[in-house]
Amino acid sequence: MDLKTNTIAGWVLGAAGAALGLSIVGGMMFHDERPEKMGYAIEGVEAEGGGGAAAEVPIASLLPTADAAKGAEVFKKCAACHTINQGGANGIGPNLYATMGEAIAQGKAGFAFSDALKAVGGNWDWDKMNAWLTSPRKFAPGTKMTFAGLSNPQDRANVILYLNQQGSNLPLPAAPAAKESAAGDAPANGADAAVNKVEEDVRGDTGSIANTGTPAKGAPSVDPQAAIEGAKAPR
Repeated sequence: MDLKTNTIAGWVLGAAGAALGLSIVGGMMFHDERPEKMGYAIEGVEAEGGGGAAAEVPIASLLPTADAAKGAEVFKKCAACHTINQGGANGIGPNLYATMGEAIAQGKAGFAFSDALKAVGGNWDWDKMNAWLTSPRKFAPGTKMTFAGLSNPQDRANVILYLNQQGSNLPLPAAPAAKESAAGDAPANGADAAVNKVEEDVRGDTGSIANTGTPAKGAPSVDPQAAIEGAKAPR
């Protein structure tokens, strides 16, 4: 019995060792690390560590060329959670009729806004709405809104213009003036003036030398032709 027991114990230990070895080898061959870049993106879901890029250009510079009809198409992404018609019911999100110019996270028939959005304060102006649509999570950290945001600045301008036409009709903000070149033509003109000044100084200096300078004794004539004419003159 002892021999049989020892044999069984040996087989059990051997099997356990083999299983452990296979587990280690398998772990080395097949690991479940998160890939550096996901194979595909899911629209409307914000990537981990993401959060929408900051607006590259001021919204005021895009609104004059914005298209409300295109904004209505963009708004279809929002229609799953929001209505926008006058008197429309709240859904997952509040009704958005006449939102532009309203106080942030106020009214809307008592919709339960998050404390994070309430803490922002102020009214929905052009810049705040642009920041909100760029990244709700960055605009109001802790917001209940899970939409990732609109990364395309022109899409944001289009949909904001569309929102404004739905019961708000705020005047468009003034487009920012084009930045003038700090350099202008001044450096070039200044450089030309400096060059001219140098040339005048050089000409003045050389003229003075030619007219008043006295050749050293024994030095050759500065003007050979003048020497020849002088030799011909009667003495």
